[in-house]
Parts: sequence; C-alpha cells; structure tokens
Amino acid sequence: MGEASGDLHGSNLMREIQKKDPESDFRFWGGDMMQSVGGKLVKHYRDLAFMGFAEVIMNLRTILSNLKICKKDITEYQPDALILVDYPGFNLRIAEWAHNLGIKVIYYISPQIWAWKKNRVYKIRKVVDKMIVILPFEKDFYNKYDYKVEYVGHPLLDSLKNEKIVNKEDFLSENNLPKKPIIAILPGSRKQEVKKMLIKMLQLVDDYKDYQFLIAGVSTLDDQFYNDIIGNKDVKLIKGQTHSIIRNADAALVTSGTATLETALIGTPEVVCYQGNRISYEIAKRIVDIKYISLVNLIMDQEVVKELIQTDLNYTNIKTQLDLILFDSDHRQTMLDNFDKLKTKLGNSGASEKAAELIIGS
Repeated sequence: MGEASGDLHGSNLMREIQKKDPESDFRFWGGDMMQSVGGKLVKHYRDLAFMGFAEVIMNLRTILSNLKICKKDITEYQPDALILVDYPGFNLRIAEWAHNLGIKVIYYISPQIWAWKKNRVYKIRKVVDKMIVILPFEKDFYNKYDYKVEYVGHPLLDSLKNEKIVNKEDFLSENNLPKKPIIAILPGSRKQEVKKMLIKMLQLVDDYKDYQFLIAGVSTLDDQFYNDIIGNKDVKLIKGQTHSIIRNADAALVTSGTATLETALIGTPEVVCYQGNRISYEIAKRIVDIKYISLVNLIMDQEVVKELIQTDLNYTNIKTQLDLILFDSDHRQTMLDNFDKLKTKLGNSGASEKAAELIIGS
C-alpha cells in the first residue's frame, strides 16, 4: 500500500522478490507501476490518497470503507506475509489487525514517525515483525526505542541507476520542443495539490521568455485537468518523463515530497514549494517536530534547498529563489556540491534487492 512514491518503490521491491522467488504471488493495493510488474491490483492508490488533516476528516467514510474492504480481501487471500509500504494512517490500522490474526507483518519504508506521532513507535514495535528503513537517520531513531530495524539505503538510487538516460537533443526532438533552456515544474500528484501548486508556479512564466517551462504530469490526472489550470500560459505538459524533464532542466520548482529528493539526486538545482489547506497546516505546525519539510534538508540536517511554505510561497519569493539558482553561480554551485554530499550520505544502490532478501529470509 502506498501512493505515487510507494507505487515506484513497491514495484521495484516486487520485481526483486520475483527474481529471487519466481513462485511468489502478489495481491496488492497500489498503482500502475506495481500493476506492470504483475500480481492482482485490488484497489488503485488514487482512490486512497487524502492529504491533510481536514481532508482526512472530510473523507472519513471513504477511508473506513476502504479499511473494511482491505480486511475482507486479506482474509480471503490468506497471504503468507503482508508487506506495507509507507502510508501510515491506513497501514498501521491494517498492521494491528493482521498481527492479531497471526499474519506476518513487514513494513518497508517507515512512516515518518520521527516527525510527528512518535508514540506510534510503540504500536510498530508491537505489531510489525520487521521494519525496513530507507533513510540513514531512521535507524538511530528506532534504536532510541530499543527497536531493531534494517537500513537498506534509498530505493531511488536503484531507479536512477537503472533507467535509460535520454540526452537533451533527443529529448527535445522527441517532444517537439525548441532548443531553449528548461525550467521544470513538478506540481505533485494529487488533484488538490496540483491545482494549488500550478496556479502559484505558473505566475512566473511570462518573466522568463528565454526559457521554456515543462510540467511533469502524472498519468492518474487527465490532460484536461491540467489544461484548465494552464489556460493560455506558454508551457507544455509532458507525462511519463519526469526524470528526463528534471535531467534536462536548468532549474526546477518542486512540490514537497519524494520529488525533492529525486531532483537533488539527479543534480538539478531546485526550489521546494508547498501550500496546503490552511486548517491542516495550522494543526501540523503545532504537532510536527521537524526543522524542514524536504527530504533533502532532513537528510543533510541543513538548508540545502530553499523551502517556500504556505504564505512564503508567493510570486516574489519564488522568483527570487529561481533567479538565485539560475543566475547566481556561487549559490548554484554550493547547492550542487551539497547534492554530491547527499549522494555520499545515502550510500550505495541496491536497496530494493536488500529489502527483498530480508523479506524472503523472514
């Protein structure tokens, strides 16, 4: 179970498990990438993704219904093990229920309990048989609670290492793009965040006539949804080529999430953007115990990339930060140098394979 990033990491994990155990069979709740690997897709993550406290409350009936459906499906399938990917609000409820039935529970990609709801560690310790983490500081966090976890490294390193790289000339040609420098826009994957982020990000288009703006779209949202927001702005929507867009861009405006880490590991200077529901943000501000919201800054424990959050996400601030990463060579180089340090800190690739070995050996 996961969302967009969970779909990517879940598909890589499934692939590695199948390599080591060709007889393995999967029944899963996920997305298109997991479905492409095989197994039976029961429910798509787009029907499960609710972002923010207020949004969860408004969709509580749907969430409770999905929990009931999931339990029924697991009961009928009788799996040897239940593998959970991220998505704590839903997955921890399923983990407790499955544990009480005697089903082995493996959690891949820890919930971010180090940011908030640290008391969840006690439930995890009780109902999760094996926790596999992907961020270097998570092992130390769990050690404080006398809970042994396995650190395997970040699976994004695998995805980036194995993917085919399209050079800029071919990328421009294949997408009928002019030979102009690129500013990438990554507005997220959920409707509510995409709409909010795009409206803010597209305010800058007319200020950079020498650049072309490319929106990295997701397949779960239709073109018309994007086009209604874009209007007559001179930008192009491209789906299914997010990493190619980032690789060939001079700079990126990125909605907070896994994409901030992807962009840094690829090596494109970025500005992190986030603006959520006001009520949800006010609640989160009072209970979330972290200095940063982007994975880049959290892993490095310093401000490597600028984070523009809530009221700070406005035209003036976005333009100021975008100008810095485009035109201030010292600022740009410092960010790139820190991206190299980030890669070193995350270590070698092979996270998905290591996780598969741990799961099969459980």
